[in-house]
Amino acid sequence: MNSPSRRQFLAQTIGLGTAAAFSGPLGETLAAAGDQPKGRFQVGLCTYLWGKDWDLPTLVANCQKCKILGVELRTQHKHGVEPNLNVRQRREVKRRFADSPVRLVGIGCNECFDSPDPARLKRSIEAAKAFIQLGHDCGGSGTKVKPNDFHKGVPHARTIAQIGQSLNLLGKFAANLGQQVRLEVHGSCCHLPVIKQIMDIADHPRVGVCWNCNSADLEDGGLEANFNLVKNRLGATCHVRELNLGDYPYQRLFDLLVKADFAGWMLLECRTHPKDLVGALAEQRGCFERMLAKSLARP
Repeated sequence: MNSPSRRQFLAQTIGLGTAAAFSGPLGETLAAAGDQPKGRFQVGLCTYLWGKDWDLPTLVANCQKCKILGVELRTQHKHGVEPNLNVRQRREVKRRFADSPVRLVGIGCNECFDSPDPARLKRSIEAAKAFIQLGHDCGGSGTKVKPNDFHKGVPHARTIAQIGQSLNLLGKFAANLGQQVRLEVHGSCCHLPVIKQIMDIADHPRVGVCWNCNSADLEDGGLEANFNLVKNRLGATCHVRELNLGDYPYQRLFDLLVKADFAGWMLLECRTHPKDLVGALAEQRGCFERMLAKSLARP
C-alpha cells in the first residue's frame, strides 16, 4: 500500500491540533510556538461584528469554548484593549491570553495612509505606531492597518506611493518590536492590482497582506490571478465572512492558501447577527475544519 501524502496525512489528523507558527511575508517566520506544518492554517476570530460586545474575559472564555484559539482585537470594541492602557493593564491582557489556550493574533486598528493632508497622514502613522506597540506589549504578533481610498484631484500613483512609503516606515518600526504590519485589502484601493502596486513599494519584510475576501477579488482576471499577485507577500492573517453563506468561492480560497503553504490564521469577520454567537462560532469552526480537510486531501 502506498504511504499517504503529506496533505492526506494532515487531512486525517486535522482534528488533533498543533501550535501555530505565523508565516510572515517572503517566508519569514515571525513567531512560532510549535511546529506548524506549511499549508496548515488555523481558524480565529476578528471581533467585527461577532465578539464586539464581549469584554475580554468573556471573549477569551467563549473562544476557548468553541476551540477558536486565535483573536484579532479590533479597536473601539468592548474588550477595551486600546493604546491608552498603562503598563500594568497591558501586562494583565498579556497574562490573560497566556493563561488560556487562546492566542492574541494581533490588533486591528483603523489607521490608513491615503490622506492628501500631510498633518493627518503624520497623525495616522503615529497612531499606527501606538497600536503596534500595544500589540507587542500585550503579546500579539502584528497589527492590521488599511490603505485606504483614492481622493478627487490626487493622481492614483501619488496615493499608491504614499501608502507604500508609509507602510515601509511602519515596517521599520515594527521590526524593532518583532511585529508585523498587516495591510488589509480594503477601501477603494481594494483591487488586488492596486494592492500589488502598493506592496511593490512597501517592500519591507515586516509588511504583509491581509486577504479580505472582497467581491473585487473575483474581478481583474478572477480569484486565482488576483491571489497570485500577492501570494508571496501574505502576512499571518486572512479575513473571511461566514464560510457557509454567500457566493464567495471559499473552498477555492482554501485550495490556494494550502497550495501557497499559508501557515497563519484565517480570521472570521462575520456580518450576520445570530442570537447564539457561541453556537454560531462553533458552527463556523466545523465549516472551517471540513473545508481545510478537503483542500489538504487534494493531490
